[in-house]
Amino acid sequence: MKNAKFALLFFVSMPLFSQQLDVDKAITTPETNISYLDSIKNTFVKDNMARCVDSLWMNELANLDLFSELSVDMADVDMDEKVQYDLLPTSLLKERLKEMNAKSPFRIEYNESLENVIKSYLKYRKGSFGKIMALSQYYFPMFEEAFAKENVPLEIKFLAVVESTLNPKAVSRMGATGLWQFMYQTGKQYDLKIDSYVDERSDPLKATAAAKYMSNMYAIFGDWELVLASYNSGPGNVSKAIRRSGGKQNYWNIRKKLPKETQGYVPAFLATMYLYEYHKEHGIIPEKAIAQHFATDTVMVKKQLSFNQISELLDVPVAQLQTLNPSYKLDVVPHYTDENHYLRLPTSKIAVFASNEDKIYAYADYQENLKEHPFTNSRLASTTSTKESVSTVLKKSNTYYKVRRGDNLGAIAKKYRVSVKQIKSWNRLRSNTIASGKRLKIVKTTRVAVASKKPAKPKAVVVKEQDEAVVTTDEKANLYTVKKGDNISTIAEKHEVTVADIQKWNDMTNKVVKVGETLQIASVANKNKNDIISVAEVVAIKYTVLKGDVLGAISKKFGTSVVDLKKWNNLNSNTIAVGSRLIVAKGETSIKTNNAAVSTFTKDKNSKQHDYYVKRGDSLYSIAKKYPGVSIADLKKWNDIRGEAIKPGMKLKING
Repeated sequence: MKNAKFALLFFVSMPLFSQQLDVDKAITTPETNISYLDSIKNTFVKDNMARCVDSLWMNELANLDLFSELSVDMADVDMDEKVQYDLLPTSLLKERLKEMNAKSPFRIEYNESLENVIKSYLKYRKGSFGKIMALSQYYFPMFEEAFAKENVPLEIKFLAVVESTLNPKAVSRMGATGLWQFMYQTGKQYDLKIDSYVDERSDPLKATAAAKYMSNMYAIFGDWELVLASYNSGPGNVSKAIRRSGGKQNYWNIRKKLPKETQGYVPAFLATMYLYEYHKEHGIIPEKAIAQHFATDTVMVKKQLSFNQISELLDVPVAQLQTLNPSYKLDVVPHYTDENHYLRLPTSKIAVFASNEDKIYAYADYQENLKEHPFTNSRLASTTSTKESVSTVLKKSNTYYKVRRGDNLGAIAKKYRVSVKQIKSWNRLRSNTIASGKRLKIVKTTRVAVASKKPAKPKAVVVKEQDEAVVTTDEKANLYTVKKGDNISTIAEKHEVTVADIQKWNDMTNKVVKVGETLQIASVANKNKNDIISVAEVVAIKYTVLKGDVLGAISKKFGTSVVDLKKWNNLNSNTIAVGSRLIVAKGETSIKTNNAAVSTFTKDKNSKQHDYYVKRGDSLYSIAKKYPGVSIADLKKWNDIRGEAIKPGMKLKING
């Protein structure tokens, strides 16, 4: 009987188990939605080379704390104050300095000041040199190659440790930048490129122009210690110190006559050289550099690429790209028509880049097209007749995700490219806490292009008084692109609808709108009866130069720049002739009708006053032009404006 009961219970419960398995299977298989980036990467030709540089070591390369600490130490150390360090007897130090002098072009001789600096480093900064020595495995081979070409002692490489602790992003109080701490003027003197995108003072290869400087200074002083002193304080200060010392030309004899910082400069250099030479004897263990200089290579970039794009495509951390390419100030590799730019990557990624170059540039073009570009009007473009009219609609689909152990809302939101706030709204969550095994609803929104085979007829445009924008006469489906400064309330007011209507038409769960987002406005209510149905035409505006006019005054008057005026009118200088015709505005919209030319504003005769809010790029001239019979003098009088300056958001009264 017991066996029969057990068998019966087993057969009854089997359908329940199978049903639960089906439910779990449905839950744990979310809908896959491959992005454009993933579709590009899936076609990449893969290589099987070693993995790239460790990100933790890259963080050490970019850490500025060590630079700040050693800079303060070098400035504050008192070389005449005796440092107690029993692990290095004076007699032993003398022997080691003598050995170093025998194999170096520098005159390395014992003195108490040098002993105090060496012992100070060993006592207080011993741990820091293990990190610096790891960095030197990457940078020193580059330095040695450059110094050998200029016939400069290879020991000069230790100077970069004193200058920047081998940090290419180091910047001093005076603005000196990079591994070799070049000032702006010095960088230009040695043909280092410095502009908005690039600062070659931070480039470890280009910045070895320091070797040329050293070679030039040695031709003047004939002594490498004095060359180092001139690198720090300038050759003029070294010459003055020589004269004030009665013609002595040994660094240690003229040291007291040099600037305070330079007095500790050469001892810091020699102390660094000593620690590198005898680091094993003092228990300094260099941290292992996972990638050395020979583990990287460069590739020429043929289109502008950002570090974020390269990171997404090649799976290289942005921090690593910043370290390997420190000369690119804005994390962007630019592309100039007259100059080549190179990207340094781990060798394991060079093959991936070279094999998939066209796809990488295609992805960059795709992202560029997604950006909001100035001076473009999709509505004007849509007025031309085409064989096929294209519109877009929002398509939404739901998928479900089963929470696993260790999941959090932030990671789930990142996975599906939505916000935490949206997930909480869709699932009615009051906090960020989620239980393992819970099903979360994810709403995916995609914009789908819908083509109509009917020929698109040219649409007349309507210019409305309250928003001064060009809109189509189609009242059933109107799309609006969110601009900078917009919010859902101003958009609703502009189209004479309610906020609730906009949320309903666009299936919005909140009132947040983003710049560049396209909103569907189902209807445009209560149109002005005096609206002008017309055709928009983009024209250039010309101005006749009067006596006393200059380009600066004209640019201010018409709200443009001097650079644009010179470009539009092919001017090589700021000189302009009286009576000449200048283009002062391009891309202005002129409205024409079948009866006569009409201005871009329709004025209600019964209206006594109209308020206008200044937009970015507006000038008194462009505003006056919008209103027939209104002059710049009228605007100044009505609004108590004395000069020409107006600011975006300013409220102007238009009387009569």
